[in-house]
Amino acid sequence: MFERISNGWALAKASWQVLKLDRELLVFPLLSGIACLIVMASFAVPLIAGNHFESIGQSAGDEWTGKDLAMLAVAFAFYFINYFIIIFFNSALVACAIIRFRGGDPTLADGFRAAGERLPQILAWAAVSATVGIILKAIESRSRRAGQFMSGLLGMAWSATTYFVIPIIVIERAGPFEAISRSLSILRRHWGESLAANFGIGLIVMAAMLVAAIPAVLGVLTGQPLWIATGIVISVTAFILVALISSALSAIVVGALYEYATREEPPAVFDASTLERAFVRQ
Repeated sequence: MFERISNGWALAKASWQVLKLDRELLVFPLLSGIACLIVMASFAVPLIAGNHFESIGQSAGDEWTGKDLAMLAVAFAFYFINYFIIIFFNSALVACAIIRFRGGDPTLADGFRAAGERLPQILAWAAVSATVGIILKAIESRSRRAGQFMSGLLGMAWSATTYFVIPIIVIERAGPFEAISRSLSILRRHWGESLAANFGIGLIVMAAMLVAAIPAVLGVLTGQPLWIATGIVISVTAFILVALISSALSAIVVGALYEYATREEPPAVFDASTLERAFVRQ
């Protein structure tokens, strides 16, 4: 545990050094979050009315009704649009990070241009991701406990296998299935049969979130409406800031690991031994 935290802290510090040089990269996760919220709001009525998240997969083996198919189409559209937004802005961020790693001085325009030029690959990857998301949700809904367990295991394996897909799309312009194969190949070639991330960044982010919650908790403890409102506003602002920074740092780490694995040398500000310990054997 302490090794994970130490390694995660080292990666977070190195990524932070990159982010300090290009603070504008925070715009990408900010726009991604806003766009996803808009999509969520636009799909809220049909999703809630159809209760599709609870019903996906329940009709497996039975005759599908027109309503079932319609709700499945709505669910797929929801997943597809959200994945497209996330992948597009992550691709832009990773592109900027890699430009920085290679001695350049990236701008937001560089990121948007890189993502725009990979639009066919991003659309294809969003479709694959949405399909997998629907399948995992269907498995989960079949049996509450066993389904959640299986869905969780498959989801973790999928996340590990596809870890390098976005930088591969950005740099190599690969299609989705070639990118999956390349991602798994990179992981196995440089980190053996590892399928578990050892970053510890998630633990650091969790700690930051707990700290961000302190103003809201203190405000509630006072019992005063003004202090409660002030504490909540401060905590929500801190939550958003932590989420933006952690999203940017994670994308920078992905780019750094890809550069290290494909160019056989660590990017500036990153240590080779830290990158080597990024994954551990299951």
